[in-house]
Amino acid sequence: MPEHLTELLERTEIVPAVNQVELHPYFTQPGVQKADAEHSILTQAWSPIGGITFYRGSGKSTLQDPVILAIARAHGKTAAQVMLRWHLQGGRSVIPKSVRPERIAENFDVFGFDLTADELAALDALDTGVRGGLEPASITLEKFGRPIPEA
Repeated sequence: MPEHLTELLERTEIVPAVNQVELHPYFTQPGVQKADAEHSILTQAWSPIGGITFYRGSGKSTLQDPVILAIARAHGKTAAQVMLRWHLQGGRSVIPKSVRPERIAENFDVFGFDLTADELAALDALDTGVRGGLEPASITLEKFGRPIPEA
């Protein structure tokens, strides 16, 4: 989060190269992206196609979103490919997860088309401001800390 980045930069001279955050069309985190850009930090999206929204039971799936599906049809692509392309055209790094070979191949096939400015704006407009994953402040050593065994 921007406040975490500010605190980090006040305490050290080392600027992170990458900031990995939840980021998908339903949760775009413009403040995080702006703070990262101001410090030349690459924003990397985890859950880049919004799988966390489906997993957490929000009742909405980016893969079934009518706006995303319409854009996908216009390009002969899948909803996932459209979202990955949206990230790449936005200058973000993405780390989609799949264990299925056909989906892995699909995830790589996002370089043969470009989204228009109107399509990018339509995807940006899907932002709900609602996080699918955990709030960063709730991730504490007390809750999630694990002992590190000595080698």
